[in-house]
Amino acid sequence: MIAQGQTIGIIGGGQLGQMLAFSAKSAGFRVLILDPNPDCSAGQVSDDQIVAEYENISAIEELAARSDVLTYEFENVDLEALEDVTKVVSVPQGTKLLAITKDRLNEKNFLADNELKVTPFAAINSLTDLKTEIKKFGYPAVLKTCQGGYDGKAQLVLRNATDIANAPELIKQGQCILEDWVAFSKEISVMVARNVDGEVSFFPVSENIHRNQILHESIVPARISDALQEKAQAMAEKIAIKINLCGILGVEMFVGEDGELYVNELAPRPHNSGHYSIEACNFSQFDMHNRAICNWPMPKIELLKPVVMVNILGQHVDGAAKLVAEKPQWNFHDYGKGNVRNDRKMGHITILTDNIEETLSEIKKTKVWD
Repeated sequence: MIAQGQTIGIIGGGQLGQMLAFSAKSAGFRVLILDPNPDCSAGQVSDDQIVAEYENISAIEELAARSDVLTYEFENVDLEALEDVTKVVSVPQGTKLLAITKDRLNEKNFLADNELKVTPFAAINSLTDLKTEIKKFGYPAVLKTCQGGYDGKAQLVLRNATDIANAPELIKQGQCILEDWVAFSKEISVMVARNVDGEVSFFPVSENIHRNQILHESIVPARISDALQEKAQAMAEKIAIKINLCGILGVEMFVGEDGELYVNELAPRPHNSGHYSIEACNFSQFDMHNRAICNWPMPKIELLKPVVMVNILGQHVDGAAKLVAEKPQWNFHDYGKGNVRNDRKMGHITILTDNIEETLSEIKKTKVWD
């Protein structure tokens, strides 16, 4: 058990690291960040920062030597370097979780092997592979790189045979995965946390609205049946146990038009769709991650009030800033990023509500997100 006053080391200094740091500081921990940007979001609110590239082995070793427990805020961590430093610092998440979740093919195989429903998929190593497999799947289908990519990057929707012409650009980046198209009615996610001792806590189900493959809004509780919510949480708990989770995990799912739940992707860290929990739950996803890796007891999560979370991307910054004076009940979060650009996540707004539909209408009426 990591005690108050000890140091949590975080690889990565983005907004997830920032919110992990806020939570850790309020609980009495010290926080050390590794990030190449000297003015990164997490570094702004932490005790200290090592300014170095993530691939810098000596910097990772220094982070390990100065920390009591080590964690990360994104998947693309050097597994070998992380394995090496386990000799000098506690890395309760281990490397198996990352090895599975940082590679989409490994992830889909893990889910399928554990009898969790996923869309049909196939490994793609060449254009010949793609042409062979697409005959089995039909159109539409989705081609993704196995590693890297987020918010719809490094993937291609194949709607018809002419789209195959765009595939070589993706395939040359490395092994890919072809996924059959799921006819779905909603996208949902569940945040689940598990500590070193194996205690599990899970959050309510979030309904997620995407625009251009980037999360736009999260609605909690999701507008699905109680039975489906319980099934989604049970699936998330099963995954947490099977993967020997320590920390928090985001489990993204599709609600199929056939009424079935399909697991889409896993995120071995705090997730954008869990940001609502800062204001809307008795413990946030960041609190639970820190508790889990420090092996504190895991509490039961309660939703204090229905909530809508809306993302602020670069193109929304100016409009959202004007709303501060107009919406006193809204909770505004700014990540402190200096470089504003379109589609970059710059902050989010959390709105506690007694009426989800009215709040969704209120957001739309601002025209900030048009």
